[in-house]
Amino acid sequence: MLERLVAPSLLAADFSRLREEVQRVEQSGADWLHLDIMDGHFVPNISFGPAVVKAVRAHTRLPFDVQLMIGNPAEYIGAFVQAGADRITVHVETDGGSDRVRQLLREIRERGCKAGLALNPETPLEQVEPFLAEIDLLLVMTVHPGFGGQSFIPETVEKMEAAYVRRAACGLRFRIEIDGGITPETAAAGLLAGADVLVAGTWLFQSRDMAVAIRELRDLAGREAATVKG
Repeated sequence: MLERLVAPSLLAADFSRLREEVQRVEQSGADWLHLDIMDGHFVPNISFGPAVVKAVRAHTRLPFDVQLMIGNPAEYIGAFVQAGADRITVHVETDGGSDRVRQLLREIRERGCKAGLALNPETPLEQVEPFLAEIDLLLVMTVHPGFGGQSFIPETVEKMEAAYVRRAACGLRFRIEIDGGITPETAAAGLLAGADVLVAGTWLFQSRDMAVAIRELRDLAGREAATVKG
């Protein structure tokens, strides 16, 4: 059983107080910092680029979990590595098919980062199965990517369960990360299905005490770990 981790999503932070928000995340006991990179083309929103990631890197030692929701990830992998990324996740829906996806994963690893692969709520798990032995992280999107504050899509739980079973059956070690609409209630469902990284945004940043909220998720993870399917 992999350790259960909490990764606050910077997209939900107060951008006018970015340094303070990043420091609050670290001081509250988070494991990773999740950074959503959006270009307005692959998803209908724009967030931030390598310059902001580099600036944030100067204010925390947390591992950076960077998700590229952009139309041309190959052109920016190097820039995000230099900016301080520790993990870079690309989408299986990226244009170019299997060869393109495999090339992106290889480039991420060759540059010294952990490589992740994300799939949208409507994308079947079968589409990522050819790559499971080549990734360090599988990101199951539990909302449609692009905006924070959306509601968790319950139908994605079955996908987490299938990924967990496949990981165990094949003796693989990739982490299963879930992102979107994470609250204690939805986190419980995801953890029970086999997820081991929780990306939490709106609920976490709007909590009165982030440290207490992170402990709540971590305690929940400990309880669910005892009952997750084996």
